[in-house]
Amino acid sequence: MDYIKEAFQRVKQDMLSLKQEINLLKSSLLDINNEINEINKRIELNLTSHLVKINQTDKPLISTHFMSSPTHNLSLEGLKDQNTGISMRNGGVPTDRQTDRQTDRQTQNHLKNSEKTMENAIEILDSLDSIKKEIRLKFKRLTDQEFLVFSILYQLDEEFDTTNYKQISQRLNLTESSIRDYIGRLINKGIPIEKSKINNKNIQLSISQNLKKIVTLPTILQLRDV
Repeated sequence: MDYIKEAFQRVKQDMLSLKQEINLLKSSLLDINNEINEINKRIELNLTSHLVKINQTDKPLISTHFMSSPTHNLSLEGLKDQNTGISMRNGGVPTDRQTDRQTDRQTQNHLKNSEKTMENAIEILDSLDSIKKEIRLKFKRLTDQEFLVFSILYQLDEEFDTTNYKQISQRLNLTESSIRDYIGRLINKGIPIEKSKINNKNIQLSISQNLKKIVTLPTILQLRDV
């Protein structure tokens, strides 16, 4: 019974660490939202500045009001070319149209990259949600005793990188045959437990690394209680 009490105390500790993990996730989500808002602001500023440039280039660059000046003292030599910033070959169209087109392309590329980033983030969040739903359903099917065996297996695997039937039986004060039965039930219910033989005799137990990468034991506890 002392082993069971100790196991539940560890579960409580895991719940506390889970709450801390949830708070960190909330903080991370707030940071992500702030970054998205900052990106939106930058996009709006770029679009606004681009529209201002377009409006400026649409205005006539040469004043239509000419001041009268005497011409009888002027030389009859040909007028020198003036650098007015306007190409006379294309009918007076401002020569910075190419720069505007480049700016427009850069703005469009920036928008496309931002949209792709947001789409990728949404896909990742959706996939994580679906995976967590699947994990939740699997662990919801477990009995309390089966989940206790899984929790001890997970903890021993974290401590020693592997474990066996004997270690789990000693922790829970149960027979090895009972532990074998529980492990078989867990595997049949789709819980990712890996079994390997040492010297073709001793069986070592461990939790799948893929499961550990996705969720921790406190997270599994939380998902099971949802």
